[in-house]
Amino acid sequence: MPLSDKTRRQERTRIATMVLDLIQDRGTEISYNVAHTESGLSRSRFEWVFEDYDDLFDAVAAVWLAEHMQVMEEVLNCDLPPNRKLYEFVRRRFVISQARFRQDPENFTMLCEMGAANFERVRSYVDLADHYLCEIIVQAQADGYLAGLEIDEALSLINQMISNYTVPDSLIYLGEKLTEDKLARIVDTIFIGLSAETGDEAKGLNTIRVAAS
Repeated sequence: MPLSDKTRRQERTRIATMVLDLIQDRGTEISYNVAHTESGLSRSRFEWVFEDYDDLFDAVAAVWLAEHMQVMEEVLNCDLPPNRKLYEFVRRRFVISQARFRQDPENFTMLCEMGAANFERVRSYVDLADHYLCEIIVQAQADGYLAGLEIDEALSLINQMISNYTVPDSLIYLGEKLTEDKLARIVDTIFIGLSAETGDEAKGLNTIRVAAS
């Protein structure tokens, strides 16, 4: 008897959560076959829930990133000035990742490596975060910030400035050097340095001249 869509979604979440627990307990990536064995489902039922390893990985990524997605949407929908909204948009995700890293650095590193190896499978989450960030940029421009910049240009500049706080791998290399206070200073700098008050073209205090190659 086929499972309902609701039951299938519940099974996907249950098994994906189980896989994350197994990765932490065993210290190794969990294969499709091991996930099936541990799931308690028949082979045919398991294959109905997950077509293949990629499908299983998608479910695991969805569980792992669920908290990040929730806080992004909460910040996007809250009534805050754009500078504070950008800060919270980054900070709340950073706090989640930082807590996970501190709890189990080895497991965190392994999951980051899995994400890097399957980047195309998580690209949609990166694209969605960029989409949300563009909405904050539009709000900032409506309030007079980031004037003179195309949205894509502002997105690229901001992403490069905050990447240490949005790319989880940075915690592996920088650890305690990443702080909420430093992030606040970076966001302040973005809104000061890329504001309409910095020059005719409003592209920041661009006094550095790049040498011609």
